[in-house]
Amino acid sequence: MVSSEQRRRQLAREKYERQMERRAEAMAARKRRNTILGASLAVVVLAGGGTLFATGAFSSDDKGKSASAADSPKAAPTKAGEPTTPTRKPVEGCTDPAPGAPNGKQWQAEPAMSVDPSGSYTMALDTNCGKVTIALDAAKAPHTVNSFAFLAGEKYFDHTKCHRLTTDGIFVLQCGDPTASATVPGGTGGPGYKFADENLTGATYPAGTVAMANSGPGTNGSQFFLVYKDTQLPPKYTPFGKITGGLDVVQKIAAAGTLEGSPDGHPMADVTFNSATVSKG
Repeated sequence: MVSSEQRRRQLAREKYERQMERRAEAMAARKRRNTILGASLAVVVLAGGGTLFATGAFSSDDKGKSASAADSPKAAPTKAGEPTTPTRKPVEGCTDPAPGAPNGKQWQAEPAMSVDPSGSYTMALDTNCGKVTIALDAAKAPHTVNSFAFLAGEKYFDHTKCHRLTTDGIFVLQCGDPTASATVPGGTGGPGYKFADENLTGATYPAGTVAMANSGPGTNGSQFFLVYKDTQLPPKYTPFGKITGGLDVVQKIAAAGTLEGSPDGHPMADVTFNSATVSKG
């Protein structure tokens, strides 16, 4: 007999899959719209020194793990009928992020392979809530590790925020979107290129797993998630690393809950990468 807890988790997974399908459809519609807008806004792009956000000319690599309009912070009406924003509370161990903003760089194609699949690589995330160290699996996910090494070297992740936290059924902190802010939903930002899935056969997502977020097969970009508690997901998200230090940091962030007070929203902690580096050895 299926227990009430098993049934609850099953319903949570089914809800999650439905959300992913809706968001993928919404992003496809947005991409078609942006293709039309791109032509009329080309002058703005050039005048802005190559800023692509105005036209939406960046790749979406969200797999429904980023907040959509339906999952954005719900504004509570005031007596005058005007909305208010959720109140962010201090989280123990978190400090103000280092000053700076994401550089928002874009590339047209996946970077050429430069990592050694037989080598050992470590990613260090220096966040305003503590340091997280990740052992990258170049043998099983060489293209993913290569992309992260490239993006980290370009300081692409520096000053970006972790924009989504889920705390019921699925236990992940999602990061890597340079367009995300502390209160405005992100989830559509990426480096401009996409690459194929890797290491999916038999993939599981126990606590400490680091995996790619995506919007469907072969749509990996820069967004990824940190699993802070054993999570059951279908093998659709490239696992490419394991947290070797700082899992407690991610768990502390999760324990503080979401800004909206819901099981799926922005982290209460304004989690920001002061820097992200990848080193060999």
